Amino acid sequence: MNDKTVVYSTFYNPMEANIIKAKLEDSGFACFLADENVATLNPLYNQAIGGVKLIVFERDVEAINHLLAEDNSLGPESPEELIDEEEPTQEHAVCPKCGSKNVGYGMATGKKYSLWATILAFLTFTTPIKANKCNHCYDCGYEFEKS
Repeated sequence: MNDKTVVYSTFYNPMEANIIKAKLEDSGFACFLADENVATLNPLYNQAIGGVKLIVFERDVEAINHLLAEDNSLGPESPEELIDEEEPTQEHAVCPKCGSKNVGYGMATGKKYSLWATILAFLTFTTPIKANKCNHCYDCGYEFEKS
């Protein structure tokens, strides 16, 4: 019997990782999350550690692929349709640099704060209060606005 474990997927949002883990456990698959505590306690380390890793048995990969593919084909009451339309979602964004669909929307890492927010923070000896948001490709690291 093959008891080898593999990293099935990587998440930069610990909540998303826990949702997928719960789906798998409810379906009877043994799995666990690696680096979840570091990513939750200090989100700034998230890229350095490579995100939260979902670890599964290699023998279960095909069945998990099938299960998650079925979950992605939910009916009209799917949670994706309840998301606020102002923020682009991962399913709609494609990286213009490498063509990857492994894209998330959130706080920018490159140009995180605008010039005015930085100047105001410097003058008041505080941290900037408004951060820029953009799409981030987790494969090549490119940040872009959805056009």
